[in-house]
Amino acid sequence: MATQMAPKEVDAATARAAVAAGALLVDVREPGECALAPIAGAIEWPLSRVDDVPAALADRARPLVLICAMGSRSRLAAARLAALGHVDVCSVAGGRVAWEAVADDSATGDPGLDGWERQRYARHLVLPEVGASGQLRLKAATVLLVGAGGLGSPVALYLAAAGIGRIRIVDPDLVEASNLQRQVLHDEAGIGTPKVASAAAAIRALNPRVVVEPVASALDPSNASVLLEGVSVAIDGSDNHAAREALNAACVRAGVPMVSAAIERFRGQVSVWWPAAPGHADAPCWACAFPAPAGVIEPPSCAEAGVLGVLPGILGSLEAAEAIKLVIGTGESLVGRLLLVDVLGMRLREVRVARDPACRICGGRA
Repeated sequence: MATQMAPKEVDAATARAAVAAGALLVDVREPGECALAPIAGAIEWPLSRVDDVPAALADRARPLVLICAMGSRSRLAAARLAALGHVDVCSVAGGRVAWEAVADDSATGDPGLDGWERQRYARHLVLPEVGASGQLRLKAATVLLVGAGGLGSPVALYLAAAGIGRIRIVDPDLVEASNLQRQVLHDEAGIGTPKVASAAAAIRALNPRVVVEPVASALDPSNASVLLEGVSVAIDGSDNHAAREALNAACVRAGVPMVSAAIERFRGQVSVWWPAAPGHADAPCWACAFPAPAGVIEPPSCAEAGVLGVLPGILGSLEAAEAIKLVIGTGESLVGRLLLVDVLGMRLREVRVARDPACRICGGRA
C-alpha cells in the first residue's frame, strides 16, 4: 500500500507556480467571505462542509492548492484531503493576503507594503474594505490630533496601531497624577513632562514606523491653519470651546474633515464635521450645531464635574474609527449625525444635524 504524503505548507509564490502548472486552487473560506473578496480561478469548498467533497476534487492524483484568509483553515482542509487519499495537497502560507501580495509585487514591481507591514497589518489586509490599498492610504496619511488627554489617548494609540503614517499631536499641558485615571497614553514616569513628549514616546513604542510631530502649544486662530498643512483628517480631543472653535474654522477653510468628541461625567458625543463632504449637500460644520460664539462660559471641567475613567476611551475609540474610515474612504461616516453616548444607562442615541444657512463659519458655502 502506498504511503500517503503529508500535506505541506508553501509560500504564495510557490503556490501560484503550482496553479500555473495545473494544480487546482481550492478556496476553503465561507461563502460570505468568498463573495466579498473572491479569489480568481478558485473553486469554493467551505471548511464547514469538509465532509461533503465536491466532484471537482474526485481525482485524488491531481495536485491541489488550498487557500483561506490567513492559512489556518486551509491547513486543516489539506490534512482532511490527505486523509482521504489525495497525494499532492498543499496549503498557502499567509492565505489570501500573501496570495494577493505576490500578485501586487509581480504586477507593479513595487510591493508598497514590505514584509514587516504585511505581518503587522495582516488583520486589516484580509478585510475587503481595507486591503492593501486601504493600508497604503493609512500609511500615506497625516492626522492632526488636538489634545493628548483622555480623548487623545485612545485616538493616538489606535491610529498608531492602525499604521497612520504621521501624527501631529498638539497639547500645551504637562502630565499630572490625576490624568492617569483615564489618559492611558501616559504613566507614572511621565508625571511633570509635556504631554506631547509622553505621547510621542508611547506612540513610538507601539509602532516605531509612525512619524510623530509633537507640538507643545495650544491650538488657536493664530496657528490652526499652519497646523493643518498636509493633513488628511483633524481630530478634536480638546477640552475647551475656544480650541474647537479655532479648529473648526480652520478645517472649514481648508476643506478638511474634523472628527470631534466631548465628554462629561458619564456622557459623551461624537460626530464628523465636514461641510465639503462628498455626497452631503447640507453637511454642517461644528458651529452649525454649537453656534454660541467664543468666550461663552465653559461647562464644568472634568476636574470640577468628574468623569468615569473609561468614558473617554469609548468616545476616543469612536473618533479613531471615524478617522480611519475617512482616510481609507470606506463605510458611512458620522457626517450630519451626532452620536450621543450614555454609559451610565448604556444607551446610544443619534441626532441628525443639518447645515445652518446663517452659520457664521460655513453658512455661505455651497
